[in-house]
Amino acid sequence: MSATLTITWLVYLGAAVCFVLGLHLMRSPRTARRGNALSASGMTAAVLVTALLLLDEDGGGVGWHGGVWAGVALGGGIVVGGGYGLYAARRVKMTAMPQLVSLFNAVGGGAAATVALADASRALAAGSWDGLSVSFSVPVALDVLIGAVTFSGSLVAAGKLQGWVSGAPITFRGSRALALASAVVAVAAGVVVIVAGGGSSDGARTTASLALVVALVAALLFGVLMVLPIGGADMPVVISLLNAFTGLAVAMAGFVVGNEVMIVAGALVGASGSILTKLMADAMNRSVASILVGGFGTGDAPSAAGPGGGAAATVRTVDADDVAIQLAYAHRVVLVPGYGLAAAQAQHELAELANLLTSHGVAVSYAIHPVAGRMPGHMNVLLAEANVPYEQMKELEEANAELDQCDVALVVGANDVTNPAARRPGTAISGMPILDVDHARSVVVIKRSMGHGYAGIDNELYTDPRTGMLFADAKDGLAQLVAAVKEYVTAG
Repeated sequence: MSATLTITWLVYLGAAVCFVLGLHLMRSPRTARRGNALSASGMTAAVLVTALLLLDEDGGGVGWHGGVWAGVALGGGIVVGGGYGLYAARRVKMTAMPQLVSLFNAVGGGAAATVALADASRALAAGSWDGLSVSFSVPVALDVLIGAVTFSGSLVAAGKLQGWVSGAPITFRGSRALALASAVVAVAAGVVVIVAGGGSSDGARTTASLALVVALVAALLFGVLMVLPIGGADMPVVISLLNAFTGLAVAMAGFVVGNEVMIVAGALVGASGSILTKLMADAMNRSVASILVGGFGTGDAPSAAGPGGGAAATVRTVDADDVAIQLAYAHRVVLVPGYGLAAAQAQHELAELANLLTSHGVAVSYAIHPVAGRMPGHMNVLLAEANVPYEQMKELEEANAELDQCDVALVVGANDVTNPAARRPGTAISGMPILDVDHARSVVVIKRSMGHGYAGIDNELYTDPRTGMLFADAKDGLAQLVAAVKEYVTAG
């Protein structure tokens, strides 16, 4: 065994340890940055030592002559891909982060499938054809199937989140049957790749090649048909699921090329993404299967500011001065951010209001629902950007305990996750765990209109006698509250 190969394996082992420890640190917002940096360091080391291995002929590399061109290709990919990734990450708005994650999922799945296709094509075109081993053909078939579904499905999800594709469930006559048929064809073609690939005749090689193309096309079609019927309310779960698919595709690509660090990294992403998908589905009291069936959520339907709607007659409206008095006199205030806050980019105004109240002696915390926003952890990251202390962010159970004791609950742009209709049967969100905002002594909701959330039903919280509606854009409404509270505190 060459010294370079030994060093490579040791670095791969160290990188795998970095991935595991980094993932552990990402469990908490307080340590997530360190976890991300540790995982990135492990991957950087793995990439560098892989490039070194390319130059070692004794270790199976291409040697210095071929390594120059391989290095140019690798370096070019790092510069172009890494450069665009850095540009996109720094330029993207927090409201567009879910779209960016979906695009990254698409890139990861597509890249993994491309690796499998490239290696399979090289093997199928070999001059001395003697068949494919099962240990090679099985991961190739799985990689192409999972990677293609991830690629096309993630692109559709990104389109829905960006508004290029309707956020409402999209179906057409025969769409379910076509989706099922495409899935069956994709799996069947994958089986043919494995079976025919084991043959040694030219006919077996031709059959395996054609089956690989059929599997790719059918899987791409299934990815599109799988995501189209899923509504906007389920997008956080879809993003988690596709992220898990990306990890599985990368792990399969690792088996194809015999790269241990890809297998470990992909397996970790796949496992953590699967667990997160289950947790997100549980947070909505729905099974992953029912989400994939689709049909829930109406997407973003813009509505004019102001009361409107049939329930407007029973709604109690308030102005900024009314709310400022409630907040200034309160002992405990719970802030409930939702996607409306993210859409208005009002996290800094909310943090400013919280700091103002805290300096006035009011105990302030933030109630974060698991599916608030458009992706897992979206609201936590948004608030962290505004330097909100992590200890003030309360998850569902802890937040509900505080809502039972608070004087004022201020809801900013949240809808379905605060709807008491979830507690009774017969509604689109029945059984979904919600934030018990209506348990607070007083409730104030900042919202542009009485428009529905993704579930497409009226929010019974808005007509509760203890609820006051401040109709305004989240950013403008919070700015009004900050000014009113400052004036009231100064005058007091």
